[in-house]
Amino acid sequence: MDLKDFMEFVQTTARSVGAEISSPWFYLQFGLILAAAGIAYAAEAAVRSRVDMTSLAMRWPLPLRHFVRVMVSSASTAVFTLLVIVSRVVMYHATWPSRSYLLMVAAKLGLAWLAIRLLTSVLRNAFIVKLVSITAWFVAALSILGQLDATVDLLDSFAIVLGGLRLTPLLVIKAGALLLIALWLTNIASNFAESRINSTTDLTPSVQVLLVKIIRIGLLAVAIVIALGTVGIDLSALAVFSGAVGVGIGIGLQKIVANFISGIILLADKSVKPGDLVTIGDNTGRISAMKTRYISVAAGDGREFLVPNEDLVTQKVVNWTYTDKNTLVKIAFGTNYDADPRLVCKLAAETAAAHPRAQKGKPPNSILTEFAEAGMKFSLTFWIADPDGMDNVKSDVMLALWDAFKREGIRVPYPVREIRVRGGALPVETIMEVPN
Repeated sequence: MDLKDFMEFVQTTARSVGAEISSPWFYLQFGLILAAAGIAYAAEAAVRSRVDMTSLAMRWPLPLRHFVRVMVSSASTAVFTLLVIVSRVVMYHATWPSRSYLLMVAAKLGLAWLAIRLLTSVLRNAFIVKLVSITAWFVAALSILGQLDATVDLLDSFAIVLGGLRLTPLLVIKAGALLLIALWLTNIASNFAESRINSTTDLTPSVQVLLVKIIRIGLLAVAIVIALGTVGIDLSALAVFSGAVGVGIGIGLQKIVANFISGIILLADKSVKPGDLVTIGDNTGRISAMKTRYISVAAGDGREFLVPNEDLVTQKVVNWTYTDKNTLVKIAFGTNYDADPRLVCKLAAETAAAHPRAQKGKPPNSILTEFAEAGMKFSLTFWIADPDGMDNVKSDVMLALWDAFKREGIRVPYPVREIRVRGGALPVETIMEVPN
């Protein structure tokens, strides 16, 4: 369609609209449509105030229950369509069919919207639902008005040639629609595969995550190739774009690619995996998820640290549960020189052994480490089966040790400073004046 054909199309459409508006039957139909819309709006308000959507048709079969709920949620459209159809039938038998053409168009549009609403109700993403609904209804409206073929020709008439690729608005729309459908199906298939892989107990968490990522990337690549091939795009014509992507990776996407490759390495060597307790820098927490670009470390206080994968490969990481979850707890404490060091070591070991989380197969050990200026220093070590809550365990043992020292009369040293005054008076420069 060239510019001349387009102008003729616009002029023909304008004349048809002008002839329709000049007829008194147009205003009658328009009034009936407005009345039907008002009644439909009032009916929807009444239905929503009296119907509980959560318990509606609860005992009915699932497909029928789903259909009823969609119809109730679209009550205004259903009532509007029904009223317009009744008005159309009455006018069709009372006068010429051409005098109720607008009612017929409105009825078809209402039915199309109900059908689209029913089909898109299986989708969960609100944005996708709106996009698909509006696009499908727009296509249905053009088809009902008989302008679909003309619109398709118009969208296909404007083109940009890039190498061997003829890029038109129609091609972009088709490719976008097919990509959305392909990605939606890919997401369903990958979620199903993920659920099956995660339910397999023979695979470690890191292998499960690696398999899920490989499947997602593979399905995504296949979906893109199929969608582009379906609309007639020759993938060899995209060589210039692949070259541009390569240049972009070389210039500004190094970090993204590095994080992606680092994520694959982490999943392959199993140095960290979901559920491990790690310390990265000053942050300690348990790995809750491993993504393509980062891992999520839950600190246990509501915070989650998103650590880039590259940092885990290039920096020092303390993995408390890499090969064994058994954790050695160390507690340093001191007493004054009046205490018996052998009794102190015995009390400390007995106190640690009495804690519920202390491992019975590995008895605690307490040793004297230093004769310091303020007193004797000791070190208490014992094992627990899991590093979770290690600080709470240390606190419990130290409190119990404090109670044991109180019972035995053992004192914990604290700093003491002595000031000796020579000559019976303080130096002049140390005397402070107190204001009245």
